Amino acid sequence: MTFVSFCHRRAVAETILARARRADVRKIGAWRWREPGSVGYARGVTTDSGTAQPEESPADGARRGVFADRVLTVPNVLSVLRLLGVPLFLWLLLIERADGWAFALLVASGVTDFLDGKLARLLDQSSRLGALLDPFVDRLYLVTTLAAFVIRGLMPWWVAALLVGRDLVLTATLSVYKRRELPPPEVIYLGKAATFALMSALPWLLAGQMDWAAAGFGRAFGGALLIWGTAVYLWTGVLYTGRAIAIARAIPAVGHRTA
Repeated sequence: MTFVSFCHRRAVAETILARARRADVRKIGAWRWREPGSVGYARGVTTDSGTAQPEESPADGARRGVFADRVLTVPNVLSVLRLLGVPLFLWLLLIERADGWAFALLVASGVTDFLDGKLARLLDQSSRLGALLDPFVDRLYLVTTLAAFVIRGLMPWWVAALLVGRDLVLTATLSVYKRRELPPPEVIYLGKAATFALMSALPWLLAGQMDWAAAGFGRAFGGALLIWGTAVYLWTGVLYTGRAIAIARAIPAVGHRTA
C-alpha cells in the first residue's frame, strides 16, 4: 500500500465519522453527558444515525452559555500573562542579554500553558475567547522565540525556517476542509510529542548559554531535543498534508458538487 493510498483510505474513514458526528450534533444541539442521578442528568435521545445521545438539560444550557461568553476566567488571565511576557522575553534575551531571567520566563510560560488547559476543564471555565487566545499565544511565543534564538545565534536559521514553514503549509491546507464543510483534522499525538520536545529544547538551549555547571549538558540535551523534535514535527506535517490531499481528491468542494 502506498503512502498516498493509505492517507486516502484514512481520510475517507475520518470524513465519514466526522459527518456522522456532525449529523448527531445538529439533531440534538450542544450537549454534555452526566452520570445517571447527578444534577443535570441528560436523558438519552436517538439521532438520525441511530446512535443514542444524551439530551442537554436546561441547567447545562444555562451554565454553558455563561462560561462560553465569559472573559474574566483563570485560564484567560494566564493566557494574557503569557501574551504580556512575549515582549518582556525579547527585551531580556536581545537587549539586556539576561539569559537567566529569560530562561525563567520561558519556563514559566510553559508551565502556565500547561495549567490554563487543565484549569479550564477542572474549573469548567472554557470560553470562546480562551479557544482563540490560547493557540494564538502559543504560536506567537514559538515564532518570536525562534526568531530571537536565530538573532542570538542559538539556533541555525534554516531550522527556524523549516518549523515556521511547516505551520504555514498546514494553515493553508485548512481551506481544503473549510471548502468541504468538514472539521479540521484530528490531532496526531505524535505531533503533540514533537511540539513538547521543541518547547522543552528551547529552555535547555538557553540554559546552555548560562554560566553554571550544567551549561554543557544543557547545550547537548537541548540540541538533541531540537533535532528529534524538528524531525518528528516535519514528519507529522507530511502526514497532515497527505490527509488534506486525500480529502481534496476524494471529496469535491461544496460549491462544485452536482445535484
